[in-house]
Amino acid sequence: VQLVESGGGLVQPGGSLRLSCAAPGFRLDTYAIGWFRQAPGKEREGVICISYSGGSINYADSVKGRFTISRDNAKNTVYLQMNSLKPEDTAVYYCTSGPPRRGCSGYVSSYTSWGQGTQVTVSS
Repeated sequence: VQLVESGGGLVQPGGSLRLSCAAPGFRLDTYAIGWFRQAPGKEREGVICISYSGGSINYADSVKGRFTISRDNAKNTVYLQMNSLKPEDTAVYYCTSGPPRRGCSGYVSSYTSWGQGTQVTVSS
């Protein structure tokens, strides 16, 4: 599965961004889709995941109440809505998928396909 992220950029603290994850040529509705992020000098960490049935799981306590994940099966796209952004949210954000009909996981090793990443920078 080839995944393509978009929507990153520079935003001021307190601002919002919406990231998109698309999979040209593949149906995403049978895959759990996770969002991970990696800041400079840090390990890649799980942020949030949406199951193929639509339920979501937060893996990063720091984003609870600020980030939400959703999917639009008609557009074959998964979205990460990020509100009240903080400088510590600055990272490259990756969407990822595992085997079809597998549940969500917060572990990098559970996923098999990764997008190229999109940079999110939160700075004034």
